[in-house]
Amino acid sequence: MAVNIPGVIAVVVFYVLILGTGLWAARKSRKAERNSHGNRTEVVLLGDRNINLLVGIFTMTATWVGGGFILGVAEAVYSPKMGLVWALMPIHYMVSFIIGGLFFAKPMRNKKYVTMMDPFQIKYGNVLSGALVLPSILVDVLWVSSTLLGLGATMTVILDMPYAYCVWISSAVAIIYTLLGGLYSVAYTDVIQLCLVFLSLWLCVPFLLLNPISTNIAHTAFNHTFQKPWVGTLEQDKVWKWIDDFLMLGLGSLSFQCFHQRTLSASSSRTAQLTCYAAAFFIAILGIPPALVGAVGASTDWNLTLYGSPSPYVRGEPSLILPLTLQYLTPSFISMIAIGGVAAAVMSSTDSALLSATSVFSSNIYKNILRKQASDNEIQWVIRVTVVVVGLVGTCITFYTNSPLVLWLLGADVSYTLIFPHLVTVLFFKVTNGYGAMVGYIIGLTVRILLGENLIGLPVVLHLPGCTLEEGVYVQKSPVRTVSMLCTLATILVFSSLTFFMFNHGLLPERWDIFKVKRNVAMCPVDPITQNLKEKKEQEAESDAECDENRHGVVLQPIM
Repeated sequence: MAVNIPGVIAVVVFYVLILGTGLWAARKSRKAERNSHGNRTEVVLLGDRNINLLVGIFTMTATWVGGGFILGVAEAVYSPKMGLVWALMPIHYMVSFIIGGLFFAKPMRNKKYVTMMDPFQIKYGNVLSGALVLPSILVDVLWVSSTLLGLGATMTVILDMPYAYCVWISSAVAIIYTLLGGLYSVAYTDVIQLCLVFLSLWLCVPFLLLNPISTNIAHTAFNHTFQKPWVGTLEQDKVWKWIDDFLMLGLGSLSFQCFHQRTLSASSSRTAQLTCYAAAFFIAILGIPPALVGAVGASTDWNLTLYGSPSPYVRGEPSLILPLTLQYLTPSFISMIAIGGVAAAVMSSTDSALLSATSVFSSNIYKNILRKQASDNEIQWVIRVTVVVVGLVGTCITFYTNSPLVLWLLGADVSYTLIFPHLVTVLFFKVTNGYGAMVGYIIGLTVRILLGENLIGLPVVLHLPGCTLEEGVYVQKSPVRTVSMLCTLATILVFSSLTFFMFNHGLLPERWDIFKVKRNVAMCPVDPITQNLKEKKEQEAESDAECDENRHGVVLQPIM
């Protein structure tokens, strides 16, 4: 195998640029730490809550436009079994950001949480919230794997370098600059990375559309040529699955720590909301180039290229369609620029996932559960070690699958079915308590496992309506992920309401109330004598306020 020396040099230059930006941001981070009056952890994890609108838009968009996003969209459009109708990830995330800006960004930022898991820990205590932290960390680890897998596959094809070298080198670079400056390094390198992604991907588009080997994509969109039309079809028996995928990606993304880390680090609640709205627009724009790559790949007679016959799909390489298309259908210097864009996309997501998992573990597990008396310096070392461990675990997972899309979907599945309903209930339903959350977690996880998942070979045990046997494997036709999510959501609310009623009406002894739901006096029946005393105090306070107004012209409001 002859290594592509010019390509390697281009990638090295890119990595030096990223590391240089990371070093500059690390200096800014250290300066902020000196001015933080002891709150160094918040500086590392949230950039001292001082990320402005422009940088916030860049880092929010770059976080989601990763290797899994770019290669996943291209793979879905190219695959004859899917097509463009199944590759609406940019639209999914656009919807997600808009909903996040409308309903989640402001309440989370106003309460100054450090991580998405803080409201769970405040309401449920350490034990139950610790169990809820685990799927959140798993989602970020899978995200690290998905992004690195995308970069490894691309660099292997274009640079002719061994896959292991590509993955480990890229992982090491991301780990190093994340260690250097925390969120400051992540956010400011995202600015450089997103610019490279935007320019490199759009630069490739004219060369792909005008190459003489491929058939016009307008013709192949709805007509059979070398394979099925790349627009794809939506059969009647797959409508529910399409809706399921749309809701999973659109709503499940709201329970990613990466998303909330960007809103919580914003300089204000208004900035957090505007960041979401602007990122929604840019992520839709950045989803167009990989979709066009997939369309061109589906419109190409690969027998006329140096790649030869059969096609990538027949060889079992649909996940490599983006690097293969760039390698064989564009000039070499364009493919070199493209690899820089893909590398930028991967880095921007990998570092975000690294810091996301690190934030949850160091703040919600180590600091609040394992070592409550831990010093600020000790937490800094925990953060560094966690970044390295998460990076190593995520890198190792890339050697067990060849599809970034699979890892991407699995992470979104866990987030949607388990974390999302818990986040919604803890933020917006006052009746929610630890009993409902615990039972919801158990039932939601059990239902999701019983419904099966063909992506990882998990057999179907619980058959929903429409479940059929195809090639010896049961295939669910119902929206299994949404069913699991709704089961979790309904269980939380029902059991929370039930236990609240039983403890506050004496149907269960108070000594059994381990989650202290009876302390929630806001919804408890009020004793008539207590109510009369309260009303009397309020009347006295109002009378005193009127007297003060007559004397000073100022109304003093009573402190409730």
